[in-house]
Amino acid sequence: MKRVVVIGSGLGGLSAASILARCGYDVTVVEQQSRPGGCLQCFSRAGVRFETGMHYIGSALPGQPLHQLMQLYELNDKLNLVALDHEGYDIINIAGQEFPIANGRDGFIDALAQYFPAEKDNLNRYFNAVETVASALTLGNLTGGFNANALRAAQYHTTALDSVVDSMFTDPLLRKVVVGNMPLYAGVKGRTPFSQHAFIHDFYNQSAFRICGGSDAIATELIRNIERYGSRLLTSAKATRIITDQSKAAAVEINGNETLPADIVVAAIHPSPLIDLLGDTPLLRPVFKRRMQSLPASLSVFSLYLKFKPDTIKYRNNNYYAYRNDPWSCQELDSDGLHQGYLYMHFCDRPRQEFANAGVLIAYMPYELVAPWKGTPINRRGDNYRQLMDLYARKLIQRAAEDFPELPDSIEQYYTSSPLTYEDYTSTPQGAMYGVAKDVTLGAAGRVSHVTRIPNLFLAGQNVNSHGMLGVLIGTTLTAADIIGIDKLKELI
Repeated sequence: MKRVVVIGSGLGGLSAASILARCGYDVTVVEQQSRPGGCLQCFSRAGVRFETGMHYIGSALPGQPLHQLMQLYELNDKLNLVALDHEGYDIINIAGQEFPIANGRDGFIDALAQYFPAEKDNLNRYFNAVETVASALTLGNLTGGFNANALRAAQYHTTALDSVVDSMFTDPLLRKVVVGNMPLYAGVKGRTPFSQHAFIHDFYNQSAFRICGGSDAIATELIRNIERYGSRLLTSAKATRIITDQSKAAAVEINGNETLPADIVVAAIHPSPLIDLLGDTPLLRPVFKRRMQSLPASLSVFSLYLKFKPDTIKYRNNNYYAYRNDPWSCQELDSDGLHQGYLYMHFCDRPRQEFANAGVLIAYMPYELVAPWKGTPINRRGDNYRQLMDLYARKLIQRAAEDFPELPDSIEQYYTSSPLTYEDYTSTPQGAMYGVAKDVTLGAAGRVSHVTRIPNLFLAGQNVNSHGMLGVLIGTTLTAADIIGIDKLKELI
């Protein structure tokens, strides 16, 4: 029985541990925090629950990609999913005008063609490109041989999103609407590949759901699977070093004083802290270490968690993206210090919910604003930090009130998190919301593989393949295939 140490208990670490334990490996997951789950965690304040990262998921109907992966990871029928509005699971607000994003190819095209009738053919061309990218990342293609879809999709991995969208549509307003879900991948003009947008768009367009009661149910079920197969999870167990011999990883040191021998190590963490854990091992070339530590970080965010007064805010069964003008500038503040863009969502406590108990407003926040407090303990950063958080909160509420005038008087309490919060809980440099940024200008140098030059050291998590539930589980499946073998993986599927 091979011993596996998995570093990190986010979705990547827990899913990797679950499938390896199922295949007979002796797995130990080590998590530095006192609670597992990473961005699957939820927290409670004043009697209501809040999501921290996995706010909604997609493609979860039978036959769709996530449904197939949830079957593989033994999650189907374990989660209470509530479908978002099929006619408008996302609402995009550009300068006060709202546009619904409907599920399905026909629904999406027909809904937007009502506003842009001259662009219907172009909407079809756009959707063809989206499907080309998405079809290259099916579970069947991952376990197959020659992949013609991947060849057809290759051009979209090396072409910037704005370049593709500008070439497909003539109406400048439609160009903005099409990229209106940008906070889901932290798009940067001229850098974010079209493939990243297409993968995310297809994921939610097939079907979209909230996880009733909170996404920590995913972590709970994966941990149950791990323990059911005889493996374990250790919390408050910070990986402090990966010990190598002349040819491979040999053990993982935790908390600086305990060593866990390992035949295989899976690091479900950001590449930069991974390089720190490996120290001066000669098994990795200095040029590789420098590249991993210099990978660009995706943007980070300020999250404002809202507890509503009872029966004051109708539950929104969709996600609301609002922009003063251009989604590409939504990370900037205007001259009054108000956000150019934000994302607004409610939390689902039960099916057929009439009123929302809690919601969240999310807007970009430059890491430089909070960098002076780096290294300070959570909840003990001082008065100046609290004042900055309150200022951002008031400004964000003021901005959202332009679209929802009833909002300020309906808030009973609010709580905040900053890029430092994400950095502390996930060990992701600069609190990057989606880890390493996908950047077409870097080419292959900007990509993170699930395999390393150390033969028994593998990577998992959002930095491999893509972020989000589907992206992470695809990355885990690639990692698992290399460890257990493609034939065993096919057998499980």
